[in-house]
Amino acid sequence: MECVGVRFTHGPKLHNYRFSGEPPPRDSWVVVRTLRGLELAKVRTEPRPGQAVGEVVRQATREDLEKYARLKERGEEICWWLRARLRRAGVRAKVLGCDFTLDGNHITVHYAAEERIDLKRWIGDLSRLAGARVEFLAQGPRDQTAYLGTLGACGMESCCSSWLQEFAQVSIKMARDQQLPLSPEKISGPCGRLLCCLQYEHPHYQELLADLPRKNARVCSAQGVCGKVSKLNPLAGTVEILTEEGSLVTLHKSELQSG
Repeated sequence: MECVGVRFTHGPKLHNYRFSGEPPPRDSWVVVRTLRGLELAKVRTEPRPGQAVGEVVRQATREDLEKYARLKERGEEICWWLRARLRRAGVRAKVLGCDFTLDGNHITVHYAAEERIDLKRWIGDLSRLAGARVEFLAQGPRDQTAYLGTLGACGMESCCSSWLQEFAQVSIKMARDQQLPLSPEKISGPCGRLLCCLQYEHPHYQELLADLPRKNARVCSAQGVCGKVSKLNPLAGTVEILTEEGSLVTLHKSELQSG
């Protein structure tokens, strides 16, 4: 089945939607049918085979875009209303955004909380205020960043809010292998979790480290300089050793032999 990959406004993940007739052009806005109702999305791929999760109803019209803008403003007003109610009740939750479907019949409240909370008591008032069915959707730390959009340590938009499709496993070992300082401020993203980009170059570092001795291993050079490895530089292919005399010597891997 031929589909196009579309992206919604609250994250970079692509979803396959089938279409009938001529394929909608890439970068065009379309109205799609989801489980919630009609929603606005942007076409990000050429037609491709795939398992569809819904259908493209039509290309978005000027009226669709204007209606979406009005509903977005309405969603922001409801966010402020709900934030005030939660603050007054002493509920420690962060309301990230309120998204209406294009038909206005469904509103999704994206929120984050450090502990489990129950927001059901506000469903009635919220439904009457919005004139729509209400859904609360809890977001984890990484999902919050993807939804809101932030700048990464590189100065560019964070990967999770611009293009990343899935969150991969990231470990502190990746930071160690890349000889990065293990300070949380240095290796954590805006979400407070380990940087997703640690995984990108890790396989390359693993290859480079395979040719180097382990840290704290005893090594000697061909010239007879011996000591304990105190620092590795995989990119340069060198190690820094602490000799028995207490001096630091940098050696290239080609100069090393077993200690």
